[in-house]
Amino acid sequence: MPDTILVIVEQREGKLNRVSWETLAAGQAIAAQTGWMLEAAVAGAPSVAGEVAAKKVSKVYALESPQLATYTPDAFAAALKQFIALKQPRLVLMPHTYQVRDFIPKLATTLGRTAITDCIGYRKEGDKLLFSRQMFQGKFAADVSFSCDPPWFVTFQNGAFRGDRVEAGAGAAPVETINIEIADGVIRNKPQEVFKETKQAVDLTQAEIIVSVGRGIKEQKNIEVAKQLAEALGGELAASRPICDSGWLPMDRQIGSSGQTVAPKLYLALGISGAIQHIVGMKGAKTIIAVNKDSEAPIFEIADYAVVGDLFDIVPPLIEEVKKAKTGT
Repeated sequence: MPDTILVIVEQREGKLNRVSWETLAAGQAIAAQTGWMLEAAVAGAPSVAGEVAAKKVSKVYALESPQLATYTPDAFAAALKQFIALKQPRLVLMPHTYQVRDFIPKLATTLGRTAITDCIGYRKEGDKLLFSRQMFQGKFAADVSFSCDPPWFVTFQNGAFRGDRVEAGAGAAPVETINIEIADGVIRNKPQEVFKETKQAVDLTQAEIIVSVGRGIKEQKNIEVAKQLAEALGGELAASRPICDSGWLPMDRQIGSSGQTVAPKLYLALGISGAIQHIVGMKGAKTIIAVNKDSEAPIFEIADYAVVGDLFDIVPPLIEEVKKAKTGT
């Protein structure tokens, strides 16, 4: 039998994290190149398995246990350890989310393995798979391979692959329920309400449209024009680090190496020069529109559409056109 790639998809309250589709797309790409079989697993929400089974996978496993109903790192690590030991996949892929970051060190070490995390891509060199991860805030990318025996654990950064390009299956893949036994005393912490920093905190990784501002906005009061554009488009407002460092927007709105990494369908960069620390946080966007007075701004190197001009001349008419398009006038 061929080796197996296992994608662990992530769900919360019965809803798949959209980054899971990106990881599944990565698994499909690697499977096509290596000839390995692709399977998927979901823990704690068997209802989600059917969604994954509609994609191009050989099989989907629904891991069930009362202790998996609410996430804890101990329960997830214990359950996945049992399952992986049973199925013995060669490669295990996961999205690089806060939840995965919480339990994957424990999972890998309990199996005596290592993990290559926060990867932005991969390539096949002969019989070896190399996984690329950024270093020094995106200034360099290193290709890393495994020297240990399988299973190999890899997490992919948000935006590394196109979730909207995940292939559908010719028919629904079979779903197998795996009952997991977790012994008393394994779970050392009691789950509490999901942590949120503030009532205003926003998860920009789930936004489909983002309007982001940089130094070109000049003054805090001018952020209002970007906010109006975001509202007109039905998107979220974000910023580069200098804006958040100045206190003009909350830190949860920051995009970049020290903020959030996003991959929306549309990213509008207003007055952002394009420092590497910002680019690593948004380059996975499907479409990037950049507005900047400097025709040599680095942001234009990755933009799909480059608008050279003053954002204060460009954005207000754009808001009006968006509103007209929505009302049909």
